[in-house]
Amino acid sequence: MFENSTEELAYHKLLILYILDKINMDLTNSQITQVVLETDMMNYFSLQQILSQLMDSKFIKPYKDSGREYYCLTQKGLETLEYFLNRIPESYAIKIDEYIKNNKESLLADTQVKSSFVKQSENEFIVNLRVIENQSNLIDLNLNVSSEKQAKQICNNWNNNASNMYAEVINLLIRDIH
Repeated sequence: MFENSTEELAYHKLLILYILDKINMDLTNSQITQVVLETDMMNYFSLQQILSQLMDSKFIKPYKDSGREYYCLTQKGLETLEYFLNRIPESYAIKIDEYIKNNKESLLADTQVKSSFVKQSENEFIVNLRVIENQSNLIDLNLNVSSEKQAKQICNNWNNNASNMYAEVINLLIRDIH
C-alpha cells in the first residue's frame, strides 16, 4: 500500500490523531494501544515511536491525572488532521468508527476511576477516591490518613479494585443492621 516508510509513518500518525479526535476523550497509552492493536492498524513498537513523534511535533500532549498519563489532541494536531483527513482510506475510518462505537463505554469506564491525595501536615494526608459515570459522581470519598505510604496504598488499591470496593461500600450501607 505504501511506497516508503515516510509515507507509512505519516499515515499512521494521522490514524492516531483520527482516533483521539473521534473518540472525543483523552486516552492513556494502554487505551490507545488497545484501539490500535484490536483494529490491526499497526504494531506496538511503531505505535510507541509514533506517539513520541506526535508529542515532539506538538500534535498531542501528555498530562497526568490521578497518577495516570493521558494524551490529548492539541489544536495543531486537530488542524493537521482536518487538513489531511482525506488521506485516511475510508475503510480504515469506518473500522475505527465501528470500534469506537462498540467500545467507547468500556474505554470511558476505565478512565472514570480517580484517586489522589494531598499532604495537609507532617502526619496528615487527605485521600480522595471517586467513581464517575456519565459525568456524575457515583462515589466521592475523602479519607484522612496518617502517612504518605497509606495514602499511596489506598490510591493504588482503589485504582485496581474500584468497582468491587464501590459495590462493597453500597452493600455495607444498605444492609439491615438490626
